[in-house]
Amino acid sequence: MANNENLVRLSPSEARENGRKGGKASGEARRRKADFRKTLNMLLTTKIDSPEWTPVLEAMGIESTLESALNMAMIKEGLAGNVKAYEAVARYAGQSEKTGADEDEQRAKTKQMEAQANKLGRDTPTDDVEDGVEVVNDAPEETCQDIGNCDTEVPKNI
Repeated sequence: MANNENLVRLSPSEARENGRKGGKASGEARRRKADFRKTLNMLLTTKIDSPEWTPVLEAMGIESTLESALNMAMIKEGLAGNVKAYEAVARYAGQSEKTGADEDEQRAKTKQMEAQANKLGRDTPTDDVEDGVEVVNDAPEETCQDIGNCDTEVPKNI
């Protein structure tokens, strides 16, 4: 079981060195991902000469690239009844499963949260958010009657 006695603290130089190693690894990973995206985009925009797709795409006035052929294949699958293909096409076409009423409700909730935050003297409703987790202290305040020990005085600033 972990406790303060068996925790090992790094020296500042060890922590700095580990941070430097992590920063280098992070930079390499970002470069690798950026190279992957660049290569993928280059491949997707490459022209193809497919006897199946080129005539169809050109008849529609669309360039015959891997990207347009892939999109057409997804649409073809959706037309054949593949629901996942249809959902993917709809999602990337900007269509949403949310209704206008859902979006209006979300906007109203956001405005209400902003008004409440302003009323409490905060700039935004996210002032109580640390590392993506909202800090909420909604525990009821206990009195000595609740605890059953009113003989001992409890400091107010605990």
